[in-house]
Amino acid sequence: MQKQKLVVVGNGMAGARAVEEVLARGGAEMFDITMFGDEPYGNYNRIMLSNVLSGQQDYEEIFLNPLDWYAQNGITLHAGSPVVEIDRFAKVVTTASGVKAGYDSLLIATGSRSFMPPIPGLNMDDKSLKPGVFGFRTIDDTNGMVEAAGPGKKAVVIGGGLMTHGCVVTVVHLGGHLMEQQTDPTGGGMLRTAMEKMGVTVLVGTSTTQVLGDDKVKGLVFKDGSSIDCDLLVVAAGIRPNAEIGTRCGLTVERAIVVDNHMRSVDDMHVYVVGECAQHRGMVYGLVAPLWDQARVFADHVTGRDTTAAYHGSKLATKLKVMGVELASMGITQPKEDRDEIIQFQEPAKGTYKKLIVRDGRLVGGILMGDLSKAAFLMQAFDRDSPLPDERLSLLFDLGAPPQQVTLDEMPAEAQVCNCNGVSKAAIGAAVAAGSKTVLAVMNATRAGKGCGSCKSLVGDVVAWFAGGTVEEDPAAHYYVPCIAMKKQELIAAIRAHGLRSVSAVFAALAGGIEDPASKIPLASLLNTIWPGEYVDERDARFINDRVHGNIQKDGTFSVVPEMAGGVCTPAELMRIAAAAVKYNVPLVKMTGGQRIDLVGVRKEDLPGIWKDIGMPAGHAWGKSYRTCKSCIGIDYCRFGLGDSMGLATRIERTFRALSDSPGKLKLGTAGCPRNCSEALIKDLGVVAVGDGKWEVVVGGAGGAHVRKADLLCTVQGEDAVMKIAGRFIQFYREDAKYKERTYTWVVRVGIERIRAVVVDDSEGWGEGFDAQIAAAVAAYRDPWTDGADPRTANQFNSLIPAEA
Repeated sequence: MQKQKLVVVGNGMAGARAVEEVLARGGAEMFDITMFGDEPYGNYNRIMLSNVLSGQQDYEEIFLNPLDWYAQNGITLHAGSPVVEIDRFAKVVTTASGVKAGYDSLLIATGSRSFMPPIPGLNMDDKSLKPGVFGFRTIDDTNGMVEAAGPGKKAVVIGGGLMTHGCVVTVVHLGGHLMEQQTDPTGGGMLRTAMEKMGVTVLVGTSTTQVLGDDKVKGLVFKDGSSIDCDLLVVAAGIRPNAEIGTRCGLTVERAIVVDNHMRSVDDMHVYVVGECAQHRGMVYGLVAPLWDQARVFADHVTGRDTTAAYHGSKLATKLKVMGVELASMGITQPKEDRDEIIQFQEPAKGTYKKLIVRDGRLVGGILMGDLSKAAFLMQAFDRDSPLPDERLSLLFDLGAPPQQVTLDEMPAEAQVCNCNGVSKAAIGAAVAAGSKTVLAVMNATRAGKGCGSCKSLVGDVVAWFAGGTVEEDPAAHYYVPCIAMKKQELIAAIRAHGLRSVSAVFAALAGGIEDPASKIPLASLLNTIWPGEYVDERDARFINDRVHGNIQKDGTFSVVPEMAGGVCTPAELMRIAAAAVKYNVPLVKMTGGQRIDLVGVRKEDLPGIWKDIGMPAGHAWGKSYRTCKSCIGIDYCRFGLGDSMGLATRIERTFRALSDSPGKLKLGTAGCPRNCSEALIKDLGVVAVGDGKWEVVVGGAGGAHVRKADLLCTVQGEDAVMKIAGRFIQFYREDAKYKERTYTWVVRVGIERIRAVVVDDSEGWGEGFDAQIAAAVAAYRDPWTDGADPRTANQFNSLIPAEA
């Protein structure tokens, strides 16, 4: 049978998802598929652009369909080739560069663009945006903002839907409160308060009348005559459907291209429309879940799998995070009928706000801010139009009873498990039925859990539920990284045999040349462990914390923790820390649990300066590495002391700080006697003085959410023996543990007897090798804060402007 021609205009989230649905229904055997996209990339998750902007993710991590996916599925992709003309009579589309493609069925999925208000001065004479003015919808927008941002720059955001930080930021919003579509005045006011506490100036009810600057943006003028200077203007005043191509080819266009219940244009049975450029029953949807629903209906209809498939609209509900504030919103935000019942609670000091609107015993709207513990139950009740309990207060709080849970039996098939990628319970069930019997296989098949990652636990539960409670073990669970079918020891041997010293070299030699974003960070950690001083540091293989040597906070600033070996510092060092905190307007100075001082809230561009002014070594408080060694006061002053715990802690810190990469954090402690004042017995590695120069070495302890007393590894005589045993234990852990596996998990998994045999008895003959690796790391050590004077890249310490997309 000769294949029909399916042409897709638009390579965004909706268009690509629609093609995936077609392929899932056997569409590759039915159609020759051709896709056209405006951008020169594969399909990516626009929702995650804010994470890219903040440095929490790299571009590679947000791609849903990289360029090679199209070729693998027999799809002809014209990337960076926008369609400018559709001839519906000849059934041919034409691009700006003159490329033509005929179709039997056409899908328009052109999405939307940032709305640019008609403000004088926003554009240049040629109608292009004035330099320094940005929307926020694309990778190119993101790149432009990163390049334009910098130390001391003033950024202004028009529209309250985009929250920014990093520069001196002002948000200008025309409406009376922020996020009017998701909140009411009370919720918007609480959100404003939270933003202002983070240093963002918020102007509501403010109309911009002019953009200043001739050759680039210089400032704004407002309706009341006031003005503000700015170097960077981000316009986040909403979106506009890209529906012009529908107008040009004669389709009915109102707010967007009008479609019927089959997602077909009301004018042409051969033209379908999905996504933000489609108008269905007067509604245009910008959230992800409706787009996925539309894509499924389109695929059912165009493939003939179910020609009665129909889209009946979507009930709007969403969960998101705005500047660290958790928010869930569903339905209406204000009562619309006299019979509407309002249940409301607010606690401004804690940032908690709950409001429900009930009509005839059903939930028709809700806002939850700060506390989302009831969100799952309420969103299901809203989606299913379920009757609510008469005790209305129980909708907001668990009144002395166990929390109401949405069981997997009760969860409807269409319920979204993964909001980022629009994966429903039914889609996971279909993947299991099709042969995906492991959690990872289901994630790969559906992309569930591959967005923000917050749903991974639920994905696992749903997979187990469909699999009858038994989930097959995935062989890949034992691979160190998903793209290379080797356990850790096999991978280390291969890396050493081939002399691979960079992540890209590993991909080229061991992964068929295919780069896997999820594998970059763990590979970088492993390579630095194997080749201390010789590892080739490729910056795109590092998390933001490791790139700038500071722990990123939820508002995009960083913490600065200088080294204080043994918990000791001098008065001069304290004075420099205090002076730096004042000079750089550090909002919080905190004593840490590791006996150090943490300067919290330092802007990225200020990091080199504050490091220089403090004049102390880095405390390594940001990565999966050696962190600190906590100590009691020891033998010189304490009447119970049996050993010099402070001196040993200093020696440990000055040695093992060189271990800048490990599978997980390493927190150590030394105690001068068994009274355990420094909590050494619940550390990853603890050392306890027991008298006569003897020390007990304990391992695998934990004192966080998981509390575990450490296991006794051995008792040794003298500090030199402690250092040798500690080094061998740490190196064994570094070479054997899975990425992100803490010692308290690893010790239990491997067994203390096996660890004792390897580390203490040297049963495998690895001891001298461990010693040599530790010595090499110590010899190669370089204080990472010296990057402040000699940055690794031009933009290493440039300010970023993270935002909610």
